[in-house]
Amino acid sequence: MLPPPFAAFLATLCLAGAVAPAGQAVPRPEPAVRSDTYAWKNVRIDGGGFVPGLVFSRAEKNLIYARTDIGGAYRWNPAGRSWTPLLDWVGQDDWGYNGVLSIAADPVDADRVYAAVGMYTNGWDPNNGAILRSADRGATWQATALPFKNGGNMPGRGMGERLAVDPHDHRTVYFAAEGGNGLWRSTDYGRTWSKVTAFPNAGTYVQDPGDTSGYLSQNQGLTWVTFDDASRDVYVGVADKQNPVYRSADGGATWSRVPGQPTGYLPHKGVLDPVGHYLYIATSDTGGPYDGGKGQVYRLNTVTGQWTDVSPVQLSAGDDLYFGYSGLTVDRQHPGTLMVATQVSWWPDAIFFRSTDNGTTWTRIWDYTSYPSRSKRYTMDISEDPWLDFNTSPQPPESAPKLGWMNESVEIDPFDSDRLLYGTGATVYGTTRLTDWDRGTPFTIKPMARGLEETAVLDLASPPSGAPLVSALGDIGGFHHADLGTVPAGFHDTPSLSSNTSLDFAEGSPAVFARVGNADAAPHLGVSADGGKTWYQGQEPPGVTGGGTIAVSADAGAFVWAPAGTDVHYSATRGSSWTRSAGIPAGAKVESDRADPRTFYGYAAGRFFVSRDGGASFTASVAAMPASGRVHFHAVPGRAGEVWLAGETGLLRSIDSGVTFTKVATVTSGINVAFGKAAPGASYPAVFLVGTVAGVAGVFRSDDAGTAWVRINDDAHRYGNAGDALAGDPRVYGRVYLGTNGRGILYADLRKGTP
Repeated sequence: MLPPPFAAFLATLCLAGAVAPAGQAVPRPEPAVRSDTYAWKNVRIDGGGFVPGLVFSRAEKNLIYARTDIGGAYRWNPAGRSWTPLLDWVGQDDWGYNGVLSIAADPVDADRVYAAVGMYTNGWDPNNGAILRSADRGATWQATALPFKNGGNMPGRGMGERLAVDPHDHRTVYFAAEGGNGLWRSTDYGRTWSKVTAFPNAGTYVQDPGDTSGYLSQNQGLTWVTFDDASRDVYVGVADKQNPVYRSADGGATWSRVPGQPTGYLPHKGVLDPVGHYLYIATSDTGGPYDGGKGQVYRLNTVTGQWTDVSPVQLSAGDDLYFGYSGLTVDRQHPGTLMVATQVSWWPDAIFFRSTDNGTTWTRIWDYTSYPSRSKRYTMDISEDPWLDFNTSPQPPESAPKLGWMNESVEIDPFDSDRLLYGTGATVYGTTRLTDWDRGTPFTIKPMARGLEETAVLDLASPPSGAPLVSALGDIGGFHHADLGTVPAGFHDTPSLSSNTSLDFAEGSPAVFARVGNADAAPHLGVSADGGKTWYQGQEPPGVTGGGTIAVSADAGAFVWAPAGTDVHYSATRGSSWTRSAGIPAGAKVESDRADPRTFYGYAAGRFFVSRDGGASFTASVAAMPASGRVHFHAVPGRAGEVWLAGETGLLRSIDSGVTFTKVATVTSGINVAFGKAAPGASYPAVFLVGTVAGVAGVFRSDDAGTAWVRINDDAHRYGNAGDALAGDPRVYGRVYLGTNGRGILYADLRKGTP
């Protein structure tokens, strides 16, 4: 439920999170549906998305948090050298909480941690943001709703950290909000929040005021909060190029613009060295994270008030300065040592700069020798995640793998000067030999992303032979998953289709696959004859601008493709030629019958369509369909004419090729449906559902064609707005593959001993 409009909230309104009274258990009703005991695991990819924030606890060694823009938050597990997800309890109703705008670790009490959550500040996320608080390192959380939205996946999300805990009084937590919502403060460990009305500037920077979607036209607001351990002063960064830094010297009662500050750029980072009495700021000309063409690094002497330009590459360098700065960190074991990263140097690679004299002089992580050759202070070892070379072997001065891009979080361990972690647009990298840099000895950088799964999953297929799973993913395309516990060597390639939107295989000839994607230009189609291991480029009809959906007939003799940009087409030549299909609107979703090679199905705008001639022509069914919302349908393997459709009106089943549908009585609403191996002694495939059964939302399995259902997840494993990709395993009874929007691919197996 949406909170009341912001205008109804007074500036000093305290917002309290809902908690159970101390010592009183929350009553739990008897379950309406039976549950089975399942083990949920990620299909290993490691990373796959932007990691805008890494936060080391200053209260305890090896306590580290990571935040992602669409995939929740994580805590480092030093024993397993892996990340533990902390927000898997987020469900369909509050999915935006998986956009984490900021994290703060309490510098006094190691058990306390805070997260500012909410994915979009425009209409894409229906809910307002919240501040989450935990007293057990993120194992459990309580939420305080805010009277505005947070944008964990909005422009400027790499700036920060926007949350900060006062080291002098750790009951006090500050939050620097976006959207012109100003500065907020809690004085009771994050339980209630009030707007700091004395703070004079809510930010002015808007990336594109003309953007009608609201994505680029929001005020990026306040950018970070930093405390001075020595003086008790608190500093706040503001997305205002003329007034980027403010300070309070009286515990937040009054605020003023810091005199003499640099202007013209946005303060991405503000990091304070209390020993040297220096505040460092890293600035860029945009809020990022994708762009940045100019910027500066400045140092403020917090005692004298003197500002000094300590930029590694100064504005006077002209064209040699083609980036801004972000990714700022100081070595708390060795005051005077700091690092900063480019924002953004896409080509030939990111640049990290390091100073051991408070920014007076710098060295680079790589330098040109004789162009295009480069000398590097590091080596890259991606053997654990080999796909990070992005299937490329570029010519110098580029190299693969790259150091990364969008390096908004670069962090030296406050307890260990040798340890560095940094986030990129694809993973987390790190080294444990950082000070070798100063000795002139090459150090090794490796991915540190095990357990952090951030891909957006657009489609999944589990064929009856070959690899157990083939995926279609946003950004990195997808993989042939020969071993669910092993990171694949490379993603789909030749052709590379950018985000892969759909894939399918021939049920009776599962070596034949087709996949489609959203490349900026042709090709948009790949075809495989070896179960998705290797691919060749298919032809495409005129006007294709994106992937859409594709279906492969049961005998591999026909493809039906509903691409973006043009009409639905069919091919009888495995994608080497195409003919327009009749009777079905452009933009439809298409699927194939899994037994009858001549039958295909489609759905568009509340109508169901059927083709019985290999996709040449479709006829609209008169059956009632959901008119809006998330709609997915699949045909039943080995059973001609049987197709199930999940939508907001429930779960529908047809046994006559879509002529008529019967509603499954116990299912209130559906998101997706899929089929897997039948239960022992059963003849009908197991049916998997993401939806609501008897008023309970979750992931379900039925072994009797939908008469009875068992829930196979629980409230601790809800995975946000998951379910737009779903596949049952035809070879392992009970196994299901669940696609998420930012938490990667999950698969679930019955625990041993479960009846």
